[in-house]
Amino acid sequence: MSKTIMLVHGAWVTTDCWAGFRKFFEDRGHKVVVPPWPYMDKPAEALQRSPDRRMAALTIKDLVDHFETHIRALPEPPILMGHSFGGLIVQMLLDRGLGAAGVAIDAGPPRGVLPSPTATKSALPVLLAWRGWSRILTMSFKSFSTTFANTLPASQMKATYDRHIVPAPGRIYFQAALGLGNGVTFKNPKRPPLLLIAAAEDRTSTPSMVRVMYRKHSRAPSRTDILEFPSRSHWLIAEPGWEEVADKALKWAEANATPRTIT
Repeated sequence: MSKTIMLVHGAWVTTDCWAGFRKFFEDRGHKVVVPPWPYMDKPAEALQRSPDRRMAALTIKDLVDHFETHIRALPEPPILMGHSFGGLIVQMLLDRGLGAAGVAIDAGPPRGVLPSPTATKSALPVLLAWRGWSRILTMSFKSFSTTFANTLPASQMKATYDRHIVPAPGRIYFQAALGLGNGVTFKNPKRPPLLLIAAAEDRTSTPSMVRVMYRKHSRAPSRTDILEFPSRSHWLIAEPGWEEVADKALKWAEANATPRTIT
């Protein structure tokens, strides 16, 4: 079983979103690597103040290629865990045959999985942004509190927003909406085991979308499982109770990771 875990963050946040998961896994004997997205290797405050302009041109393929490079530099195929857009990246890395197993938490949907009406409404601030395709965008506090972390205690909302939320490339959202560059082969016989995790109150990657992902990925011969957490939002990796999510994700991965070689 792989002792290495790679955590893949999503859009709007930095590697800091995994601080709890990282310590949780390291305390249980795992080596944890958390590569930042390209041009996001700075503290949140620096990115909020002055994001790298090159970020605007990032594509989904750029992101997946970036993490494949990090995987191939490791001594063993890692367990992959991704949240939100990072969950889409994990699905695409697994489709390339990479990783010992994958956990996609509140994942962005690959091509062929339509966003639910709730998810579409949540994405409108990005999709309606003027020239959003070519710009670096910022999530508003309203969007964070109503669609991203809507079950987070109100007393924690502002501090959490200020600590974690950073600009993101709009282009990847337009690509995902149009099904450009986010496809996987659902019947892929070489795809490693996959666990999809949903949050019952998620308004960004709704449980109905995760269930569709599960049904489509179940066409592959590899093990495919789904787990849903009640009373959680899209921010379930860091809101109160995140330890349960980390524990169940780790136990599943330890039980199902398959020995592989990086080719």
